[in-house]
Amino acid sequence: MPGDDDYLPDGTELLQITGNPGVAAAARVGDSLLGDPAAATELLLDMVAEGSARTVPEPMARPRELPQTPSSPLTPPEVYATLSRVRPPDAVIVNESTPTTAQQVEWLPTVRSGSFFATASGGIGWATPAAVGVALGDRDRGVDRPVVGLIGDGSFQYSVQAIWTAARHNLPIVYVVMRNQEYSILKSFAVLEETPGVPGLDLPGLDIASVARGFGCRAVDVETTGDLEREFKAALSAGTTTVIVVPTEPQKAML
Repeated sequence: MPGDDDYLPDGTELLQITGNPGVAAAARVGDSLLGDPAAATELLLDMVAEGSARTVPEPMARPRELPQTPSSPLTPPEVYATLSRVRPPDAVIVNESTPTTAQQVEWLPTVRSGSFFATASGGIGWATPAAVGVALGDRDRGVDRPVVGLIGDGSFQYSVQAIWTAARHNLPIVYVVMRNQEYSILKSFAVLEETPGVPGLDLPGLDIASVARGFGCRAVDVETTGDLEREFKAALSAGTTTVIVVPTEPQKAML
């Protein structure tokens, strides 16, 4: 995300060790060393003295605060809190609900390697087909786990045709589309760039569930956390791709 802050605190040096020349070339700050990260880590461990005085950093705060009374439409934390109760431990998350990323990390932290995917760029429309790619890759290598696509209603429009492929292959994907009727991330950028009132950022009247059914998916609209929990559990055993549409309050992104 753009901002005015420095990448590193004053006096901090950064050395990146990577086996990818493209990643090395794209580094914004510091120096890059091409090599084997695993071998380099083993050598560096031998150089760390026992009883280091370095203070262990505090873990990220996760207050996990929810409204005292249920909201209508739901807040993003209410959605994520519900999913945290029903997400299978082996489920993989593909995220493109950009304004709610902080809430997703708070309620649905990554607990296993290879179980979280998100775009590193500012492009929109990546995650819907990416979830298909993850599910196809899992099937090809014999891995059986559900894929959860957390998508904003704006992002979902850019590559919605990908769900046709998901339905054709009966992929175990549960798309949870948070329907806040606007491009929240683009509105947040407009505020950041001091250009309020940008036209075309409201998305009223979209019937996402009907569109998903037209592409062959199982699709439902939910209104409450109880509905979401019930339909998510049903989607896990549906044997095909499900799109769950959840009306949510707009969330200002932290840029």
